[in-house]
Amino acid sequence: MEIYLPIAEVSVNWPLLVLLGALVGFVSGLFGIGGGFLMAPVLVFLGIPPTVAVASQASHVVASSTSGVIRYTGQGAVDFRMGGIMAAGGAVGAIGGVELFRYLRLLGQADLVVALSYLIFLGAIGLLMLQESLTEILRRHRGEIAPHKERRRPLWLYGLPWKVRFPKSGLYISAIPPFGLGVFAGVLSAIMGVGGGFILVPAMLYALRMRAGVVVGTSLFQIIITTAITTILQAGRNQTVDIVLSSLLLVGGVVGAQLGARYAGRFRADVLRAALGLLILFVGIQMGLDLFVRPSDIFLLAPGVSDG
Repeated sequence: MEIYLPIAEVSVNWPLLVLLGALVGFVSGLFGIGGGFLMAPVLVFLGIPPTVAVASQASHVVASSTSGVIRYTGQGAVDFRMGGIMAAGGAVGAIGGVELFRYLRLLGQADLVVALSYLIFLGAIGLLMLQESLTEILRRHRGEIAPHKERRRPLWLYGLPWKVRFPKSGLYISAIPPFGLGVFAGVLSAIMGVGGGFILVPAMLYALRMRAGVVVGTSLFQIIITTAITTILQAGRNQTVDIVLSSLLLVGGVVGAQLGARYAGRFRADVLRAALGLLILFVGIQMGLDLFVRPSDIFLLAPGVSDG
């Protein structure tokens, strides 16, 4: 049941990769994120070089996100105008991020930067999400009334030029903040192989103050375009996309994302946020441990791949 991956230059169990794609796709549909933050560390653990893992699993993010968007579109829960502006920013960020990724590879520092990025971004976001959701869950169990939070949008959103009306999101704001969020997500997509949903979703809720019902679908729509561009650029500029690996992950991802989107409505929002925060925190810590734990073989080229 082994299959050889020509770009990664390792042999892996292909049914395991299909199952992995399905599981991560399920998480993607359930939480409204691309799932790349979970896929890349698992691939590295299986012996795939980090640079190949980051670039190759981007196509899985595209597939699982597309599957999720189809379902959310049927529910009328996608703001295509907002998603389009964010995706335009994502394209700009992806171009810059891929060039940065290429430069880091030439310096031999790409693996280090990938691990640091996971540790910093996932650790911080996971802690914040976990703290907020656990506080809300404990308050609910105690029967306490949540304190009223001022929902006014930041004034700077209205002081910027190029205002655009977003009826579905209930906004009339400048296009600059959504575009900027897209640029940031594009850079993350290139460096970490993620869609950026774990950052975009909280930012869309708490910074842009979008309607909660359209945040997940809009985030996934933006992720499709940004990660598709990233995959093409990574394949052309860095030659780090393994088509065999991508195809196996893609097959499982499409099915898993549909199931995840179907079950998303069966859980309370605070419980889902707590589970996602815990998962993000765990993955960030696990990925960052490689920076501090001495490997058993100091000549190891990548986790699970020896020099002989």
